[in-house]
Amino acid sequence: MGAGALTKDVEPVGAERRRWLALAETALAGASFEEKLVSHTDDAIRIEPLYDRATGAEPLVRTNPRSPWIVSQRVDDPNVDRAKAQVLDDIAQGATGLSLVFEGAPNAFGYGLPRTAQALETVLEGVPLNRMQIRIDTHPWSRPMADWLVAFLSKRRSDPAKLNLSFGIDPAAVLAGTGRLRMSIEALQESMPQSLAHFFSMGVPGVLLEADGRVFHNAGATEAQELGIMLASAVSYLRMFEKARQPLVYAAPHIGFALSVDQDQFLSMAKVRALRILWARVQEACSIPNSTANIHAETSFRMMTALDPETNILRTTISCFAAAAGGADSISILPHTIAHGLPAPFARRVARNAQLIMANESHVDHVADPAYGSGAVEALTADLCEAAWVELQAIEAEGGVLSSLRDGHIQQRVRTAAARRDAAFKAGERAIIGTTLYPQTSERPVETLDAKQRPAFTEGVVLCEPLSPVRIDQSVGAAS
Repeated sequence: MGAGALTKDVEPVGAERRRWLALAETALAGASFEEKLVSHTDDAIRIEPLYDRATGAEPLVRTNPRSPWIVSQRVDDPNVDRAKAQVLDDIAQGATGLSLVFEGAPNAFGYGLPRTAQALETVLEGVPLNRMQIRIDTHPWSRPMADWLVAFLSKRRSDPAKLNLSFGIDPAAVLAGTGRLRMSIEALQESMPQSLAHFFSMGVPGVLLEADGRVFHNAGATEAQELGIMLASAVSYLRMFEKARQPLVYAAPHIGFALSVDQDQFLSMAKVRALRILWARVQEACSIPNSTANIHAETSFRMMTALDPETNILRTTISCFAAAAGGADSISILPHTIAHGLPAPFARRVARNAQLIMANESHVDHVADPAYGSGAVEALTADLCEAAWVELQAIEAEGGVLSSLRDGHIQQRVRTAAARRDAAFKAGERAIIGTTLYPQTSERPVETLDAKQRPAFTEGVVLCEPLSPVRIDQSVGAAS
């Protein structure tokens, strides 16, 4: 058989796509291809109806790709005894991580554990620390809480080097979420490297400093804005340690990330993947070895609805799948009743079991980087990287993330993005199932726990306009 016989049936490059375009034009019957088949993200990233298979990229994997992601349950009940019972039940039923959310935290949504060492010790009593990831959610008092946690571990005679810990220290998220910092930016930048030096020397295999994007997402930020702000926070940590003449190679592996994932499956997958690429790019620019980004994903609060709350189960399931398929290291699902108050045990169980089914029955984690080679997701990932890098450059030009927040630049961009999104919902260009589309017409009781919302954090030396979490259904006037 000659060479011609091997190649005579091979179509020219792009021939199949041209045939599809011709068929699409016929089906459109004169309607606009751009209006009907092309869409755009909130960052104006173009999404085509059809992509060729991507080539040349490398698979993006989690920090520990041989194990399932960590199923992390929120612990945010102000009633410490009730919270302790929740913790023990979650562990008994399969949770592998705990996210301790304290009062005053930007991500507490008005609730949270009491801010005391006793509360910390009570909820962790009886917890098998060597088998659980313990993360303290980003909080104004995360630094003293780190000392409380280490003291508790010493009391338990636990070796921190054998544990999986995250201390949730993130000044930018605290400043953005509360509008306050407890010390000046200059004092913070000078003191933090020395303050954390002994933690590095302990060899704790976990996250000391976290770049938390959830505050910005839940206030309305776009995907690229959230990524760019997280990256700016991580860069600010590296700059602090560089100024203190401490080796960046030791600091970088202890910097982690927390982001939000919503019901846009492919965009959320791309966001998690883009964060890994961006962090690798930053480390390359700093001439230090690449340490894989440690990413905690939480389902979006802003996408949750008060009307027809059961539809939130579908949203959070899609979000969790996207986070898992995108390669998140740990995932926390917000219970579907959170828009009504502090979730009751049933809602918490639904949130936990959704993850357990995906991990233990659907085996979503058995494929490393399922989106690898997908033309659509790879293109979205690359475009998000470019847009996020532009946001990072803008923040750096404004003096860094803390200065940008103090001066209101980030808040202005986030609020502009939120207003543009809200206008699209109000105009009917976008819809919320069960709320603006097929809305529930009658009220029914939703079970929540008896808990009063806590007062906002009021201490501070540096002040700025806070970014508060706002659900989209509230913004468009459809919430109950």
